[in-house]
Amino acid sequence: MFQNKKHRIALISVDGDPAVEIGQEEAGGQNVYVRQVGYALAKLGWQVDMLTRRSSPEQAAIVQHSPNCRTIRLKAGPAEFIGRDNLFDHLPEFIREFQRFQQQQGFRYSLIHTNYWLSSWVGMELKKQQPLIQVHTYHSLGAVKYRSISDVPVIAVQRLAVEKACLETVDCVVATSPQEQKHMRVLVSSKGNIEMIPCGTDIDKFGEISRSVAREKLGIAPDAKIVLYVGRFDRRKGIETLVRAVAKSSFRGEANFELVIGGGSRPGQSDGIERSRIASIVTELGLENCTTFAGRLDDTILPFYYAAADVCVVPSHYEPFGLVAIEAMASKTPVVASNVGGLQFTVVPEVTGLLAPPKDEVAFAAAIDRIITSPSWRDELGEAARQRTEIAFSWYSVAFRLTHLYTRLLAESASNSRSPVAA
Repeated sequence: MFQNKKHRIALISVDGDPAVEIGQEEAGGQNVYVRQVGYALAKLGWQVDMLTRRSSPEQAAIVQHSPNCRTIRLKAGPAEFIGRDNLFDHLPEFIREFQRFQQQQGFRYSLIHTNYWLSSWVGMELKKQQPLIQVHTYHSLGAVKYRSISDVPVIAVQRLAVEKACLETVDCVVATSPQEQKHMRVLVSSKGNIEMIPCGTDIDKFGEISRSVAREKLGIAPDAKIVLYVGRFDRRKGIETLVRAVAKSSFRGEANFELVIGGGSRPGQSDGIERSRIASIVTELGLENCTTFAGRLDDTILPFYYAAADVCVVPSHYEPFGLVAIEAMASKTPVVASNVGGLQFTVVPEVTGLLAPPKDEVAFAAAIDRIITSPSWRDELGEAARQRTEIAFSWYSVAFRLTHLYTRLLAESASNSRSPVAA
């Protein structure tokens, strides 16, 4: 049986370091996914190497998370932050360093799981150089993303071509929601193998804290009405929609009504610029007295914020899955989210929260008010949300399903290699 054989696999995430602190620039859901999947796969018996690029001279080359799981940082361009749209030219160096690492370690990976389009290109190039199985998770699709922004980057043409080649040629692409799977088929290619396996959340870390305990810890009044946002400062995250919705809320002006915006990195970086823009909108709308910018929320404090909130809002313009939504749900906090992408899968309207059209501040205000108005319904939604995460979205269940996929692909590969070659 598989568990008796520790098979070595590589999770490749060039642009998303699984060992970095979440909340730093361009560090979000992808980093969490790779790290938590790596941890959970290691517990199931895999030898997991998570490979990323070194983005600072101070970073350790290897971080050992557990006996079976480690992060390996390879050289790919200067050891400094480089935005995703400017990383492509450094990928050949990443491949060379990957091959050098394999040689130094004295083994070759037989299966790699790549994450985001940059890593998919790395994987497809590696497949030309050695026999291996490639599984891929997109995390976001250029074909969807570029429809929602006006300033399409120069790299867009390259990205769209790579994403199409990936779907058509790798051994299997993992869709994290039915909506993402549909987008792949309609917008990317009708060819290729897709398996639907959702993202997960830590159901032990989230959900163990009561609202009253969380509020006492954070210094929030027991009767306060708290609207929470957690995530990066990025225009596509729709924070402006949330701020304008709060300005239209029927609770605006009440002394105990508060918007808490959690997340962000250092001032001056791209998300710092967006934070400043959001802060100026808060000022323009006269919401300074009821808005708190909580800053980066690490793993020790984040569960308290989720538990303290009456409602968590995910107003993204596009979200392939949306980890924040299921973290809040695991914390028994109902979610108001945009009815886009994977949020349509994770949030069940009228059962675990409410959905609203993206960029529609009036609809978001109405949804927020509905939940805050009825504490008993809020709690009912929260309990159902917790049950949904326990059943469908634990990291263990994600890793278990990935284990089945990997094991099947490895068995098929071994079978094919033993098959006699036709004359």
